[in-house]
Amino acid sequence: MDNPTPIFSLAGKVALVTGAGQNAGAAIADLFARQGCAVIVNDAVADRAEAQAEAIRAAGGRAVAQAFDVTDLAAVKTGVADGEAALGGSVDILVNNAGNGGTGGLLPMMPFADMPPEVWSVPIAVNLYGVLNCTHAVIRQMIGKSWGRVITIASTAGTQGANGGMSHYGAGKGGAIAFMRHLALENAQYGVTANTIALGLIRQTDDPKLNAAARTIPVGRRGAPEDLAPLCLYMASSEAAWFTGQTVQLNGGAATT
Repeated sequence: MDNPTPIFSLAGKVALVTGAGQNAGAAIADLFARQGCAVIVNDAVADRAEAQAEAIRAAGGRAVAQAFDVTDLAAVKTGVADGEAALGGSVDILVNNAGNGGTGGLLPMMPFADMPPEVWSVPIAVNLYGVLNCTHAVIRQMIGKSWGRVITIASTAGTQGANGGMSHYGAGKGGAIAFMRHLALENAQYGVTANTIALGLIRQTDDPKLNAAARTIPVGRRGAPEDLAPLCLYMASSEAAWFTGQTVQLNGGAATT
């Protein structure tokens, strides 16, 4: 009997993972590389992108760093083209992971009634337009190959309300979720899937307030990057060919709708 292809193998594929210089994005890029995927490691901070790409290469994987701001469409297109040239193949898998407060890392939180209009655009630009820009840069070639995977890391803030002063963030994440549903239906006939992960409270910094909030999560802790990466791997795999147009809640049981 011939040896079958290992389940969830990404051998021969090229992935672009945005915001992959640290935290959850780095875990996704690392796992994809261990499954045989060549990875374009994006981050708005060049040193972070290069450090993560080097770590993947040191472990025997293939990776190249591309530092660009996902809210800049021209920069996205240039970064994708340069990354593809370096790896010798076009992007098969896109993980829209870059998000939150954008390149500055700041997310001003306040009631919408007190929120000045200039604050609105910050999370909407990175969490919605960043997704649109990166998807636009790769979707046509996925259609041409009759194979592609688009995965967007959104948030429970995009699926349900909260009294936390983050309505603008919810608007960006909610817009991305809606976009992905349309993208999935437009491209299902071409072998391109599009799915979203509505992420709950994840551990990225040691914040006492967030640690306290973790006690309200049924499993008793915040999520870890390693909780997210395997779900992304499934969505990116050939085994997920019939899985599209879905928004999956990953939150330790904190929200189910």
